[in-house]
Amino acid sequence: MGGALSFTLGSLLYPAMLGVQKVSSAPERVIATPATGPLTEADRGFVVAVRSAGLWEYPVGQKASRKGTTTAVRNAGEQLVAGDASLDAACRNVASQLGIALPDQPSPQQQGFESRLNKESGKQFDTDLATTVRATNGQLLTTIASIRSTTRNSLVRALADQANATVLDHITAVESTGLVDFGQALAQETSSPGLPAKDLTPPPAVAGQPQTVLTPPANSTVSASPTMG
Repeated sequence: MGGALSFTLGSLLYPAMLGVQKVSSAPERVIATPATGPLTEADRGFVVAVRSAGLWEYPVGQKASRKGTTTAVRNAGEQLVAGDASLDAACRNVASQLGIALPDQPSPQQQGFESRLNKESGKQFDTDLATTVRATNGQLLTTIASIRSTTRNSLVRALADQANATVLDHITAVESTGLVDFGQALAQETSSPGLPAKDLTPPPAVAGQPQTVLTPPANSTVSASPTMG
């Protein structure tokens, strides 16, 4: 293959200690030079972060659409599911074209968010969902802005544009529930998580296993189904 595509899948495996929080400060070292423009470590980290965010938020949205106690919460859940499914498809497409390995599970921290919400019900679930989604999407919005303003890769720019629209939609959806604890959300958004890097890093996918696909909702029934990617 020509020089424009002279990179290998192995060279683009994300570091074991990447961590979503590291994306905005990742070195600008160029790791590949595809035809769509130079690809940096920060670009790769961003693509992984988008995938990881959807992997925890999508099932939480499913639960909200079913067990939310208000119409606004259930509607927000449906928006999370639809938006995450669409963004995940774009993310997997970009990753495939750029040779970026994607995780099939969210980070341990994100798994903790989902586990906590799984145990909750009623108003507590509604409020915790709205506040957690608002905080995590606020963090991701900052990362998107950083990547969009610095990347030289056209595919990453396009993914950042779609991620920006999706995240703003999700923020608006949970804010419309009237249940966001803004003090808590902003504190979570702006403070360091105080966790080791391994807890902020999604585990790598298992070789040979089906890739998890976040399927779009159909007739109000949504599910995550595996397919070979």
